[in-house]
Amino acid sequence: MNSTDSKQVSVGGLQVTAFTSMQDAVKHIIRPDGTVVPGFGIAINPEKVMLARADQELRALINNATLRFADGTGVVRTMAKKGVANTRIPGCELWEALMRQAAAQQLPVVIIGAKPEVNAACADKLRRIGTPVVAAIDGYYQDERKLHEALLAHQPKLVTVAMGSPRQEQLIERLRKVYPDAFYLGVGGTYDVFTGYGKRAPKLFCDLHLEWFYRLCSQPSRIGRQLALLSYLRLHLTQKL
Repeated sequence: MNSTDSKQVSVGGLQVTAFTSMQDAVKHIIRPDGTVVPGFGIAINPEKVMLARADQELRALINNATLRFADGTGVVRTMAKKGVANTRIPGCELWEALMRQAAAQQLPVVIIGAKPEVNAACADKLRRIGTPVVAAIDGYYQDERKLHEALLAHQPKLVTVAMGSPRQEQLIERLRKVYPDAFYLGVGGTYDVFTGYGKRAPKLFCDLHLEWFYRLCSQPSRIGRQLALLSYLRLHLTQKL
């Protein structure tokens, strides 16, 4: 499977693109010749599927993206149950793979969001691995026009926004109207993890597809959100997704 023949599978009313490897996902966005396909990517997990089923505005926002990829094991299994081979593409890993490819092909990058110290540390670390970060703007800007001016002045090929959903996706929609010539990706807490300000689940939990359980143990207040997983499982098992 490559960037020209990637299949889309309906999962709870959302069209999700199937990839068999992280390399395929990167090639879908950055072609081997260095061409970046302009667009807007959103990670899809069971919680997001259930929220979109209940919220028409969120569903429309997600469906406006040009790329939806499976960032949750449940979504991967639903796609496989529908006969399409695919693998999980964690959003944080896709972001880092894109940043390393940007370094290899010298593609200009803009990073937006997170606390000032996290944003600065992220930009510094990326530059040290060779990624051309042409602008780094934390999430505490006062005027959105600052973002517009940076995009128009630097003309990046990749723009990533770390603000959490759906705020980051709503911002991306607005930014694309001002500057459509880049690939945009919402990345949540990825900058924090990349710089050591935040922690991802240990590798064992990731390997066992139990990141959700680690997050629940770390933040018991997430219990309400995790209940959506049970609803998703029921729909998955009864083939109603």
